[in-house]
Amino acid sequence: MILKGKNIIVTGSEGLLGKAIVADIQKEGGIAICLDISHETAPELHRYKVDLTHQEETENTLIKLFEAYHHIDGLVNNAYPRTKDWGTKMEEVALSSFRQNVDWQLNSIFHLIQLVSNHMIGFNQGSVVNIASIYGIVGNDFTLYDNTNLTSPVAYSAIKGGLINMNRYLASYFGKNNLRFNCVSPGGIQDQQPDEFIKNYNAKVPMKRMGTPEDIAPTVSFLLSEKSKYITGQNIAIDGGWTAI
Repeated sequence: MILKGKNIIVTGSEGLLGKAIVADIQKEGGIAICLDISHETAPELHRYKVDLTHQEETENTLIKLFEAYHHIDGLVNNAYPRTKDWGTKMEEVALSSFRQNVDWQLNSIFHLIQLVSNHMIGFNQGSVVNIASIYGIVGNDFTLYDNTNLTSPVAYSAIKGGLINMNRYLASYFGKNNLRFNCVSPGGIQDQQPDEFIKNYNAKVPMKRMGTPEDIAPTVSFLLSEKSKYITGQNIAIDGGWTAI
């Protein structure tokens, strides 16, 4: 029960990773405050509907949370908003789309962190975990997509790489306030991809399998807990060894 008594905001709580992160926080005794655009607000279930790409809506929601929970101990930035043309090949991506995705994903995380960190400073404690990616660490292996209709969006690497280095900035900036910032970078998570993609991926990763949400969630809980109280500014790759080779 390493999170007993802790109130932790989880964005994108209805997603594949989000559900596993919420379940693990609850298993460890924490209260997972779920923010997602796809469920309705139900305070008794700690669920709040919010579009994090809208500044005023985000700010109003956070004001309500600070009043309702008094202290926020942790934040997991897991939400993954993206435009309808997400996955378009590099040469066909409209500049407006690239800008929109950077704004929706990276800029919205900055905004939420700014709001939550200002609250956490008053309690001289807090932990933020940002969900990044191996493709914020290393370049893309496009042979994975051979014989499939998939690709890796160019904005994804830009956003996740930017998030990882912004995380280092925040850890340095807020260290004096006892606020910790860490990234978790998952490798490929199996989620109904084409068989050919899974075959290609498994052949290249040292552990010979794709990850699962349950591979990721316990590390998030650890970084939110006091067991990691001297860890900040780090990026932990949970990737079956992908970034080791």
